[in-house]
Amino acid sequence: MKTEYEFIRMEQHDSVWCVLNKKSGDELGEVRWHYPWRQYCYFPSQPAVYSAGCLDDIQAFIEEARTEK
Repeated sequence: MKTEYEFIRMEQHDSVWCVLNKKSGDELGEVRWHYPWRQYCYFPSQPAVYSAGCLDDIQAFIEEARTEK
């Protein structure tokens, strides 16, 4: 599974994937299974601004996680 992207990287902690800023190392949020929707979802840690490219990377990661489940 791809975990390195241009501006973010994914790091697994138990069953949760932390989304980290590659430059600062700050946690931006988590990708985890959302039981009510029966799919992986992104949960931001705090209000933030995301570029379309960053959102595309998060979406691509979720799509890959979904197909591996």
